[in-house]
Amino acid sequence: MTLVKELQSAMQTAMKSGDSDRVRTLRTLLAKLKEGEIEKGDELSKEELIKILQTAAKQRKEAADMYSDGGRTELADAELKELDIIEEYLPEQLSEEQVTLMIEDAIGETGAESLSDMGKVMPVIMKKAAGQADGKTIQEIVKRKLSD
Repeated sequence: MTLVKELQSAMQTAMKSGDSDRVRTLRTLLAKLKEGEIEKGDELSKEELIKILQTAAKQRKEAADMYSDGGRTELADAELKELDIIEEYLPEQLSEEQVTLMIEDAIGETGAESLSDMGKVMPVIMKKAAGQADGKTIQEIVKRKLSD
């Protein structure tokens, strides 16, 4: 079952069970995916679908942080609830140890020795970890490894 069909099916189930929060979140995700298809003018690949979901998850996370910082816990909780729903449809994220091992392999492949070689390592690791690790996390680990 494709991701879009899975989201549509989940939305129908949520509608039948009366879960309005889940319906709203899934409806928003489906709209974002449709918007992406219209922009591209063709069906989105699985990687593109995942990228859109990751962007939505990142937006929810940032919004929840801002609401928490502003003392608006009820809004932060709502954003976190949406984030949990979105994460159900994202591929399982790699652990920091797995990412570190992949980065060490990429550093070995590219022969990178210093921070100035970061531009060689990042494309290699981002291709390998596509959709399974946050770019910011990868960047931090690469910096740490290359500055050692």
